Amino acid sequence: MHAESGGYPPALENLYRVGNPLVQDIVRNWPAGAPPAVARPAAAPYAPRIMIVNMFGAEAGPFIKGLQLTEKHPVPGLSTRYPAVLCNREQICQMTTDMGYSNAAASMTALLYASGFDVRNTYFIIAGIAGISTEHGTVATAAWADYAVDYSLSHEIDAREMPQNWPYGYFGIMTDAPGKKPEPHYRTEVFQLNTALVDRAFQLSRNVKLSDSAAAQAFRAGFTSAPANQPPVVTRCDTVSGDTWFAGETLGRRAAEWSALLTDGKARYCTSQQEDNATLEVLRRGQAAGKVDFARILILRSASDVDRPHPGQSNSEVLVNYADQGGFEPSTANLLLTARPVIQEITGHWTRWKKGTPVN
Repeated sequence: MHAESGGYPPALENLYRVGNPLVQDIVRNWPAGAPPAVARPAAAPYAPRIMIVNMFGAEAGPFIKGLQLTEKHPVPGLSTRYPAVLCNREQICQMTTDMGYSNAAASMTALLYASGFDVRNTYFIIAGIAGISTEHGTVATAAWADYAVDYSLSHEIDAREMPQNWPYGYFGIMTDAPGKKPEPHYRTEVFQLNTALVDRAFQLSRNVKLSDSAAAQAFRAGFTSAPANQPPVVTRCDTVSGDTWFAGETLGRRAAEWSALLTDGKARYCTSQQEDNATLEVLRRGQAAGKVDFARILILRSASDVDRPHPGQSNSEVLVNYADQGGFEPSTANLLLTARPVIQEITGHWTRWKKGTPVN
């Protein structure tokens, strides 16, 4: 086949006619019937060192501003409210999943299977606000988790109609009463993160001075014991996931007992949120597909509110009027404050971290 037969790009035809040997060879060997197009090498996938995962705009804001995340990478399948991954020159990126189980799973799936990203060596920091148990923290506390436990995978009987000797109306699926450990039929009931990585994150950030507010300080003064009435600190305790917001001593106790039951006493409940088990299941499947390393995942939750009232306050007040606790602004700020030393360590010593969490 020759260029004279027509249908080739004009530039290619011109080079053929002037005797360019490379182009003449290309044209001579052009397969019969092949479309007249010049092949272009595919762009290399973008490989972040860090991926911050937030759930809504107020959580994302401090990271976007503080880390100068100005590069936009649209990803098909992300939430229409947050349609792009944002990055900077240090290969630090951020995505916003939108809130709740469904949004978290859908957005993370879109990221993992988008052709524009290679996250096989990426460290994920899931960073969002949460409720917190007053037994393990206070408003604006920041907590790294080793375990994420699904709070909502259970049977429920209305507490007004449950047997009189039951502590609450929740119990494990395929069991017949509270306190009996269910079989892990769903395989999403519990996720354990890489202990060595959580160790490093906590050690790097434990002395960070956290943000606070006058309103949060006034709210804490209503409690009579620590840590609920103390200033916020960085701590290490575990998280429960569920789309239903809850409040009160009874349900807080249920979260603690459920977490301990499913992990044989290892998990120590302190924060509650709406996304993490869904996000982690997508990442677990992503590892099986060769897309991600599950040993490179961190969960950081900071407390915008508490899970039970102080003396003189009702359960409904602490739940419905959560904004009055003064924790929203400091808790979103504390996500970046707590994560920053971890981000700096990983990106600043990438040759050590690229192969996985350093031994020492």
